[in-house]
Amino acid sequence: MDKILKILIGPEDTIKTAFKIMDEAGSKIVFVVGKENILKGALSDGDIRRWILKGGDISAKAKAVMASAPKYLLEGYSQEEAKELVVKWKFECVPVVDAQKRIKGAVWWYDFLESKSNKYAKLNMPVVIMAGGKGARLAPITQILPKPLMPIGDKPVTQHIMERFSNYGCRKIYMSVNFKAKLIMAYFSDVSGDYDLEFIEEPKPLGTAGSLYLLKRKIKQTFFLTNCDVLVDADYADIIKFHRERGNKITIVGSMKHFTIPYGTCEIENGGNLLAVREKPEYDFLVNTGMYVIEPEVLKLIPDQAFLHMTELIGKCLKKGVKTGVYPISEKSWADTGQWEQLQQTLDQMGLNK
Repeated sequence: MDKILKILIGPEDTIKTAFKIMDEAGSKIVFVVGKENILKGALSDGDIRRWILKGGDISAKAKAVMASAPKYLLEGYSQEEAKELVVKWKFECVPVVDAQKRIKGAVWWYDFLESKSNKYAKLNMPVVIMAGGKGARLAPITQILPKPLMPIGDKPVTQHIMERFSNYGCRKIYMSVNFKAKLIMAYFSDVSGDYDLEFIEEPKPLGTAGSLYLLKRKIKQTFFLTNCDVLVDADYADIIKFHRERGNKITIVGSMKHFTIPYGTCEIENGGNLLAVREKPEYDFLVNTGMYVIEPEVLKLIPDQAFLHMTELIGKCLKKGVKTGVYPISEKSWADTGQWEQLQQTLDQMGLNK
């Protein structure tokens, strides 16, 4: 009962609040309740994603977006009934209610799975990790230890990335390297994992997209591309489903990002006349996490041996009308370990900063 109480919100709460509660609880769903915790609706991360993609305001109220007839179990339910709802329909959680629809408990997906690994759909897709940069934002440490080997707990960040993809059956992994390439390759020569790692050596620094040219003859199917310093906690199978249903050639995984200006801001006109002062204004953006899904034909747009960033490649695609989309995730579903402040936050979040 304690766990489901953490994912209850009121109908007047905002979409932003719902996303925040999902992050804090590590859940993909919240339930909307009235007085005495009477079940009114359910709101999943997918519902919020569709709302954002339609241009919906995340300050809107939960009651405007929620599913108003959520599935539930009545007290006294049978195990067979619960298993059908949770396993067959792939629900993360189903609330248990009394005759008045007051929430009395919950059934969770892991109650019916033999092992946690069963949670992951098997995608069997190649992955490219861009690890050729100098890691300037983490200097001077990266002058000694290259960014792909930056430790997160007892293993480097790139190993965490590979293990997450391996959970989804993505075991063919290419890693492009340039700066301190020998050190990176030496480390992984002594590491065993449930993946097949192949290094692609850049003859010179080629940016976050330029080295993809070297993979034109190797990759013939849809693939994941990720920077070597980002950890994305999302449903990778759902990202692929989104990519394919929309016919995208590139899908950017975008994270919600909330900023508060810690000062009063002045709005002016006519060379200095004050219109208003806004105290600590707040802004919400959808930012590029550095993780993508890409179709192999996009590689044709990459010139041979040319320095090219992903932003430039995406710009080329947009100019040519190549269908490009964004898959939104919550703020805490993305960790950027490529600069000191974010690295410290990631370590704190994982309980490793002691």
